[in-house]
Amino acid sequence: MSQPSKPNRREMLELAISRGLLVAGSASILSQQQLLADWQAAEAQSNKPTSAEVLGPFYRKGAPDQPNLRVPGDPGFPLKVVGRVLNTKGQLVEGARVELWHADHGGLYDTKGYKYRASLAPDAKGIYSVDTVMPGHYADRPAQHIHYLISAPGHKTLITQAYFATDPFFEGNPDKNWNKRGIAANKELVLPVKLFEGGSKPSDPARAEITFDIVLEKA
Repeated sequence: MSQPSKPNRREMLELAISRGLLVAGSASILSQQQLLADWQAAEAQSNKPTSAEVLGPFYRKGAPDQPNLRVPGDPGFPLKVVGRVLNTKGQLVEGARVELWHADHGGLYDTKGYKYRASLAPDAKGIYSVDTVMPGHYADRPAQHIHYLISAPGHKTLITQAYFATDPFFEGNPDKNWNKRGIAANKELVLPVKLFEGGSKPSDPARAEITFDIVLEKA
């Protein structure tokens, strides 16, 4: 796998502004060396390994490689989940396998079959994607969540979970309440949620979308 190229000054400016390191229009007062240092610091933060979580009691081996978990007539709000599998240098990880599973709209897991379960190989661009529904709440884990198990040759296997910033459990303030009742292991696991209006066709409903990029450590 090729090493990432060193960013030019324009790319460093854009990265610094987008990550809050600079206010647009003020960059001229900083040297290129300072911009590079700021960029490297931001990269180190953004490429730290994804926080681990508990496996939970509902994991099942053998889930199919199926990107479409939601079928017509399924109750629940449609949800698209996308992301990449990276290493701590920001490079795509080859040979990764992403297993994910979650409760249905009513907070129940399919423990006999593979409803709302998948084991995916990211595509040539390192992207995995599933169409599913927003998980329901249940008493033992009252925050909506998706379980993950990610493995790749030469890397540590990661068990983690994704949570939703829009979840009523976080009372409208996930920055403050992300660790409410010890639910989430790290604030970074509570993800922003994009909402999209539906189209005129039943095949294009309103939906939510989250992006969860996974960062693995070398073994």
